[in-house]
Amino acid sequence: MYACTLLLCYLTGQLLGVDGGGDCQLMVKSISGNVYQAGDVVIGGLFPVHMEAPHPEMEFKRKKVNDSCEIFNQRAYRWLQTMIFAVQEINSNPGLLPNLSLGYLAADTCLAESTTLVAAMTMVTGQDVSLADTDCGSAPTVPVIIGDARSSGSIVVADTLGVFDIPMVSYFASCVCLSDSWKYPLFFRTMPSDAEEAQAMAKLLRLLGWTWVGLVSADDDFGRFGSQMLMEALRGTEVCVAYHEVIPKALFQEVAHQNITDKQWIANDAWVTLGTIADPRNIPSLAGTIGFAVRKADIHGLGIGKSLYADVSQLRITYNVYKGVYAIAHALHDMLACQPGKGPFLNGQCPDVRRLQPAQIHHYLRRVNFTTPLGERIYFDQNGDPPASYDIINWHVAEGTIQFVHVGHFVSYQGSSGQFHIDMDRVVWGGGSRHMVPVSVCSSPCPPGTRKAVQKGRPVCCFDCLPCAEGEVSNEIGSLECVRCPERFWSNSNYTVCVAQQVDFLSYNDSMGMILSIISVAGATLTAATSSTFLYYRHTPFVRANNSEVSFMLLLSLKLCFLCALAFIGQPAVLSCMLRHTLFGISFVTCISCLLSRTVVVLVAFRSTLPSKNLMRYVGPIQQRLGICICTLVQGLICTLWLTLAPPQPAERAIQENQRPKIILECAMGSVVAFSLVLGYIGLLACLCLLLAFLARKLPDNFNEAKLITFSMLIFCAVWVAFVPAYISSPGKYSVAVEIFAILASSYGLLLCIFAPKCYIILLRPEKNNKKHLMTR
Repeated sequence: MYACTLLLCYLTGQLLGVDGGGDCQLMVKSISGNVYQAGDVVIGGLFPVHMEAPHPEMEFKRKKVNDSCEIFNQRAYRWLQTMIFAVQEINSNPGLLPNLSLGYLAADTCLAESTTLVAAMTMVTGQDVSLADTDCGSAPTVPVIIGDARSSGSIVVADTLGVFDIPMVSYFASCVCLSDSWKYPLFFRTMPSDAEEAQAMAKLLRLLGWTWVGLVSADDDFGRFGSQMLMEALRGTEVCVAYHEVIPKALFQEVAHQNITDKQWIANDAWVTLGTIADPRNIPSLAGTIGFAVRKADIHGLGIGKSLYADVSQLRITYNVYKGVYAIAHALHDMLACQPGKGPFLNGQCPDVRRLQPAQIHHYLRRVNFTTPLGERIYFDQNGDPPASYDIINWHVAEGTIQFVHVGHFVSYQGSSGQFHIDMDRVVWGGGSRHMVPVSVCSSPCPPGTRKAVQKGRPVCCFDCLPCAEGEVSNEIGSLECVRCPERFWSNSNYTVCVAQQVDFLSYNDSMGMILSIISVAGATLTAATSSTFLYYRHTPFVRANNSEVSFMLLLSLKLCFLCALAFIGQPAVLSCMLRHTLFGISFVTCISCLLSRTVVVLVAFRSTLPSKNLMRYVGPIQQRLGICICTLVQGLICTLWLTLAPPQPAERAIQENQRPKIILECAMGSVVAFSLVLGYIGLLACLCLLLAFLARKLPDNFNEAKLITFSMLIFCAVWVAFVPAYISSPGKYSVAVEIFAILASSYGLLLCIFAPKCYIILLRPEKNNKKHLMTR
């Protein structure tokens, strides 16, 4: 309303000047309730020293008399004192503004937009100023203003004074709308915006792990916009708003009435240090409240004395006023330091501080960067906002009253996301707990080894924890997804880390591998001992009667049978895979060929005793060697074709054991047909040898070679018949162990059945080792 009155008066005065030909008189009264001190540079100040403005004269018929403001505001009066104190402190510091004095012109805004605008316009246009013709002067009386306290007043003043390029530094306006540098390019403030507080509150919730919160706001613009900014800050985080309620101002009375005592309250700067809410009646409900307050400082030298208006216990907005004055002083300091020819203006000009233009101080305010006498760094970002700096206040109870205890602070400089410093040991939480941070979650965090599964129809903070699938892991608390293990790795039993899959093969370090190796070497050693015995007694009748040449060939092949078992032990390699079955097949064919040769010799020798039969010429030493070589060459041909066309190769095979994968290292056959032919040929010779030995079983007791061969072949065939199903049903390395066992068992059967009786006679019954005993029927 006063803005309209001023505009009408201004236009009326201009018209009168044109018609009357006299000087143009600014038709506006002087500032009411102002405080003035002259100086080289005068800064303005807008303070709501009173809280109720006079009602304007709506009829415009007469000048209103006795229109002073009412309801004294002690807190705002302290802000005014602070501006005066800061100006005096700066003037007493010759190092900051040498040869330059600051003055001030402070006005009472009466906590109304109309009076605020009138005061601001009067400051920048001058009081009772005569305007000659159309020249309104080269510089306003006040080039920069400290104020206003309210966001609404600051918006009105910034909109109006923007035409005159007058910068202003607010100490209490927190509306995020004022951060619009395109709309308010000349606006600065030492009060963090509401958006910064919302971001800080969201960070505090995440820091303390509070992901399930309720939001309560007042039924006014501040409450609605504040809650909207907080919900915006929480968007995309793990914090969910369980409910949002708009409550009238009687909220805390209702909380106390219903005796709600188990809640943790988080307050913003609007009420965290408000004495009317920290009433003893609210102690059971609000004790332990934690919240944000504008940075507090103890300004040395301010508030000394016993004045009623000198209470400096909560110097928060007061400190903002102090910082605003010092920001202007440092901008002036930078002007004084400007070197002619290197200035920021046209042709390198420097500003004339004694005839200061508002645009010039705006330029330097934009670049100001200093540290206050209290050690806080001050600068303005591209939006004119200061670094966000808050004290963390905690409500303690002492002697029946609530005390606002400083337990930490939050600072967010440009380029950083903000940092908390909280002394957790000093914090009293809601409910009176000191050492246990309250838990506020919809669902407990998922431990490692599980993943989140959002509950259908509920916020993302409400979820179930599902264990990771086999082969997947999660090693963090609250993982959204389980990660698949890379190839050849698998999850451990807790699904927290990927471990290398167990690689399994029959090794010499296994107890089974060690036992089979010892048995194999023992068999080869026993065979070598038998060979040595036969070699030593090779001239005795008993050894000569048993065809020593074939016996030595049989013992050599048996030694190879024992030793070929070692090729099956150890990690499969190309060479070992090729040697395994070929060495096994050739050794056993040679062994059985020798037995077959001896069986044929025994059978023919028995038949040749009949009249008119001369069959021995067909089974002489040459024929025996030829038969053994032919039988062995057939197996050798099969093995050669096998190794040439489809040789055995090392291979890996994955199996599941106790629901966990295992990599089996084995030798792939290459050709099942070739492997079947090798075994089939051995089986064919073994069956033929068994049949012939069975036919010769009726020989005399002293010539019982056929009986020994029959018994050994029965053992051999029984072992290999049992081998097939056991081999097929055995998993992993146990199939290799079954094959080795079959080789060793059949080899021991042949060695013991054929040579044990002979060694018994040679070594223990030498009296039977003579020709007479052998010829006895």
